[in-house]
Amino acid sequence: MLSASREEISNGSLPKVLLVLAAPLLVQNLVHVANQVIDVFWLGRLGGDAIAAVGLNFPIIALLFTVAIGISVGTQVVVAQRVGAENLEGARRVAVTGTLVGLIGGTILGIVAFVLARDVMGLFAAEPQVIEAAAAYLAVIALGIPLATASDALESGFVGWGDARAALYINVATVVVNVALDPFLIFGWWVFPELGVEGAAAATAIGYAAGFFFAVGLAVYGRDDFRIGLRDIGFDLEDAREIVDVGWPNAGQYVASQSVRVLMVAIVAVAGGSAAVAAYTIGARVASVAFIPAQGLQQAAQSVIGQNLGAENPGRATRTTWVGVAIAAGALTLVGAVQWLVPETLTTVFVPDATPDEVAHTVAYLEILAYGYWAIGANYLLMAGFNGARRTRTSFIATLCQYWAVRLPVAALGIYVLGMDATAAFWAVTISNVVVAVGLGLYYWYETGSGMNQRAVDVAASSTD
Repeated sequence: MLSASREEISNGSLPKVLLVLAAPLLVQNLVHVANQVIDVFWLGRLGGDAIAAVGLNFPIIALLFTVAIGISVGTQVVVAQRVGAENLEGARRVAVTGTLVGLIGGTILGIVAFVLARDVMGLFAAEPQVIEAAAAYLAVIALGIPLATASDALESGFVGWGDARAALYINVATVVVNVALDPFLIFGWWVFPELGVEGAAAATAIGYAAGFFFAVGLAVYGRDDFRIGLRDIGFDLEDAREIVDVGWPNAGQYVASQSVRVLMVAIVAVAGGSAAVAAYTIGARVASVAFIPAQGLQQAAQSVIGQNLGAENPGRATRTTWVGVAIAAGALTLVGAVQWLVPETLTTVFVPDATPDEVAHTVAYLEILAYGYWAIGANYLLMAGFNGARRTRTSFIATLCQYWAVRLPVAALGIYVLGMDATAAFWAVTISNVVVAVGLGLYYWYETGSGMNQRAVDVAASSTD
């Protein structure tokens, strides 16, 4: 069984509930990684320019989906708290309103991206043919952003309800359609036109649409008692304000982290050249795979914490956070130990033809990263503790401290002041992770001891009323 009942969330074994809810979310994230790999596989058959064109789009598309992240977290937390309070009608209404907010926000962003696609891509220093292909890719993707954002919000409604399987099914539907259409639209197989890079974008946009309509079907035809009827359809302005108020700090959190990552690449390039940048990129890819379990556990914990606060059980919400921290930190400690033991093997798996200099830099980075893996697991779950209590601003501030107050200054100090090589930037990543994990843990302990979750219970009750 890959979902948890409200009774289990409120009274069952916390480790079991967290792992049961996290399992489909883990698979969902792995599906997304596989989708990216398959996209690159097909586009690689068109040559390096096609890969470069799509690569230029990654940071832009990530920023466009910042709105989806904020709306999704807001929808999940508010739905979870209302379900915990047994206000199922109100929870369904929030899910519908969140979906409509996602549709509106996604439409605005989609129009802006479509109109400015060529101007945005012109900001990059790349060959004219790459810029042209990148702009075409972004314009087509922009058409799918409204339904993608709406789908993410509705999917988060399911997760907040405690039904992580639905989120997995929605993502599988999205990815299967994308993967199936990729070669037909890219190369013009069968009766389809040969669209090249635009074909890859079209397959992705159609996949977004398929995921959205599949999500609507699940919601309308029912998943247990999550069944949206005509009486639930509508836009509630107060619910929309609540969703945005809870979710916007998470959107800001994402922008804060992404912007520093761009600056860190620039610093690494100055300190160590292309070999160091390659090492930093490989390390980031390895880490992104390693952190998938913690990300799934964070989403699961937010639902469990939110429902228990809605059910006026603040002590269990606090225990959920600490149990999640123990599971995530322990699991990532094991992952870090493996990474520390075989860094060279991991390097050659990702880049078989890496030069000795690239291998040396990457091995150093993977070893340094491994020391702080436990802290990243702890950070994800501590932020879930604050998010589930509607304290998303605390997570936002923690991320600002992690990236802007610790990581960037430590890297700059080591390289520009102390004259160290690129390993200064590598150590800055681990140091920032550890410092924030310790600080956030102490702050969570202090805040919960001072009644944070009881105050969250009161806020959830007033929202339900």
